[in-house]
Amino acid sequence: MAAARPERLLIIEDDPGVSEVVTLLLSREGYFVEGAATVKEGLRRLAAGDFDAVVTDLKLPDATGLDLVRLVHEKDRGLPIIMMTSYSSLESAIAALRAGAVDYIIKPFDNDELLHSVQRALKERRMTRENAALRRALRSAYARRPILGESPGMKKALERMRKAAQSEANVLLSGEYGTGKEMLAHALHAGGPRAEGPFVPVKCGALAPALLEAELFGRASGPDRREGLVREAHGGTLYLDEISELSATLQVKLLRVLQDKMARSLGEGPAYAVDVRFVAATHWDLEAAVSKGTFRQELYYSLNVIALTLPPLRERGPDVLLLARHFAEHYSRKLGKRVRGFDSEFTSFLENHAWPGNVRELEHFIERAVIFAEGEVLTGRDLAEVAPALSIVRAAPITRTDTPPLAIEEYIREVVERFQGTCSEAELARMLGIGRKALWTRRRQWGLKRMRRGAS
Repeated sequence: MAAARPERLLIIEDDPGVSEVVTLLLSREGYFVEGAATVKEGLRRLAAGDFDAVVTDLKLPDATGLDLVRLVHEKDRGLPIIMMTSYSSLESAIAALRAGAVDYIIKPFDNDELLHSVQRALKERRMTRENAALRRALRSAYARRPILGESPGMKKALERMRKAAQSEANVLLSGEYGTGKEMLAHALHAGGPRAEGPFVPVKCGALAPALLEAELFGRASGPDRREGLVREAHGGTLYLDEISELSATLQVKLLRVLQDKMARSLGEGPAYAVDVRFVAATHWDLEAAVSKGTFRQELYYSLNVIALTLPPLRERGPDVLLLARHFAEHYSRKLGKRVRGFDSEFTSFLENHAWPGNVRELEHFIERAVIFAEGEVLTGRDLAEVAPALSIVRAAPITRTDTPPLAIEEYIREVVERFQGTCSEAELARMLGIGRKALWTRRRQWGLKRMRRGAS
């Protein structure tokens, strides 16, 4: 395995004495250091080499460090720049941070202070690159993972998706939990003109409003200074899952971004341009929410330029077996098993179960079946081992010729009431294909008691 290259630093300082001290200090720490005395020379070296951070003086012969920050960030917004200066005014510090510098060091500086600042900047740079690599890997994985469907409703949805992908119009995805909305969002991104840009997913219901606002728009100053996911998605796609969970304040702020193509970080940060395609998703009826006044009409219309609806699995007929075979093949290959098919009883269960958790529930069901499989064919004997809520299914079987299947919310409540006290919250959430916060919210709404302690 090849050794990792030393991290590369560029020092832009016109005072030879200061430049020599900084270079020696950082070289002793194992960094590869190059120097420049002007902004022009610094830009030339940056263009020729792959640097991980820049340490620059504020006052330079041909321009200022603030000019350098703006010029560098036009091409590489993620490159951390540390500003040094003898001018310790509050105004220059604020100007440096607003321009995009990650830190501000006063000369004469303490060696440990400078080293700590450089180490922190390099850590953030590594995290940024790792996150970018992870997004590329995820995009590649989603691109290789087919969206299967032969039913009329799914064929229509996929055809609309392929047409929508060619544009940069905002898209609103609707459908029940587990129908594959995030997967479709990835396909929209990967099949469109922004495929080389980032795909940034946001769970709008996972954080409190104040935390979500900082996560989306960033924070300009303070110990938790951050870029924000809107800025991170620049040139790509921002996927807003559970868009109905946005607070009224965040709805207003997001609408301004959509209308003005500008955003502003918290903490009086400078406004920045937003070049992002928005894909939002919901399992609720947003038109009804607009009528009730809980969701802003203007935001709804701004997001709903193209509407795509994914049908629930119970309405997709032959797709159930198609998907089940695909998942069985996938997990057999992954787990080193040789599951090749299903017997008639197992097939009958697949076809007659309502699948209120939709494709997500089916995938986890097949994964469990393959894990516990003893032979090459999944049989009726495997059902008791792999179906956590099988007692519900057998006590009140659901078929297409019988009564209509339970609605998703009714099913969740029935499972929670039946298994409360015997399963942990995490196990129930996995069984239902929803998050623990969503499960907790429903229990509170329905007046159901907390899970017993120790079951987690």
